[in-house]
Amino acid sequence: MSMQSVRQFDLTAPRPGWRRITRHPAIMEYQRLVLLVLGVNVAALYWGVQNNIWWDGNGFALDRISNLALVNFSLAILIRQQRVVNLLFWLATRIPTSWPLWIRWGAGKVFHFGGLHIGGNVAGSAWFLLLLAGLVWNHLLGLDGISPRTIGVTAVMLLLLALMIATAVSSFRARFHDLFERVHRFAGWTVLALFWAQTVSVIDDTGGTFIGSPAIWMLCLITISIALPWMTLKKVPVEIVKPSNHAVVLRFNYGDTPFPGSSNSISLSPLLEWHAFANIPAPGEDGYRLIVSRAGDWTGSLIDNPPSHVWVKGITTSGVARIEVLFKKVVYIATGSGIGPVMPHLLAKDVPIRLIWSTRSPRKTYGDALVNEILEASPDALIWDTDEKGKPNLSQLAMQAVQDFDAEAVICISNQKLTRRVVHDLESLGVPAYGAIWDS
Repeated sequence: MSMQSVRQFDLTAPRPGWRRITRHPAIMEYQRLVLLVLGVNVAALYWGVQNNIWWDGNGFALDRISNLALVNFSLAILIRQQRVVNLLFWLATRIPTSWPLWIRWGAGKVFHFGGLHIGGNVAGSAWFLLLLAGLVWNHLLGLDGISPRTIGVTAVMLLLLALMIATAVSSFRARFHDLFERVHRFAGWTVLALFWAQTVSVIDDTGGTFIGSPAIWMLCLITISIALPWMTLKKVPVEIVKPSNHAVVLRFNYGDTPFPGSSNSISLSPLLEWHAFANIPAPGEDGYRLIVSRAGDWTGSLIDNPPSHVWVKGITTSGVARIEVLFKKVVYIATGSGIGPVMPHLLAKDVPIRLIWSTRSPRKTYGDALVNEILEASPDALIWDTDEKGKPNLSQLAMQAVQDFDAEAVICISNQKLTRRVVHDLESLGVPAYGAIWDS
């Protein structure tokens, strides 16, 4: 193992002020996309008020308000669709490494698309609130034949949307993730069903036609998008290797050999909770592996009581490390089971890589076979045993590796706090850096 002598880089030294601010996690690209969607909707609202778009005679123009709400919800749902996600990554990674670094740096942030999901849901819910007010107003004035049935369905939908937004707030979601996931799933399905009921009710109230309603076609699109992953739901056998009580390696071979930089979700109770893990395919081998470490009740139960089968659904989906091909050389920072998302790239050798892996007792925790496989693929890897050396300054190690290896980018796979610190430190110093953003 190399790189044992660690040079010190002054990460507290003054840095360009604009970089220190613009690269701060509080205003990362994810947040900017949220603000972009909200800004466009505010502009649309203002333009509509100025041009009398939202008012039709004596009442609200309900069809226009409803369609704009549905456009926002369609954006929020479709941007999460697995095929759309893969398309976004495919488009972003078409950029050749001969292009200027600043362009590739920006393209690598493609995984922040979740900001469109948040912005679309919040904006759509705001338009829905205006729609409910318009329905009540028009009903009281006896306009458009709006029925109490339509108003009631819309009110229930708005309450469910408010519940979904409240449980999706990052602080609540982190503390009660299982509850968030179940509310998001079951309330979301209920809202979709009620959206169909409301649209049919409005058409019945106003004497419109199904074929001529844009809402019907948009609802068809988002219903298919939501249903597609569940149409592939299947229970598959799994072989589990347990090198320690802290981690297990799951092996699958049911006809799916995923690409490096992808993930699949597995479940023991498909209606209740799903957990996504990075796939570890090996060149020339069918199937793939997943590394699961003890990090909560669900993973602990899986390690202590290994199942013979698990549920899978959907298709293999691109993840953050997929963007490595945008750069000529990459430094990977991994902690613990974060080595899982890195391994397929070590094995594939699509891009020259320098690995820094910080973990407790690597051979004891993950087994000799896995550690030897990593060192065979990357002999220059630095494997830092935290039981022997304590926790390292990963930003320092990353900067040393960037300079020694002449790397163009750093990809960090770790916990949220450490990932954000490393990404901010490196990007403040002008090094493109990437890591998960915990928006699922």
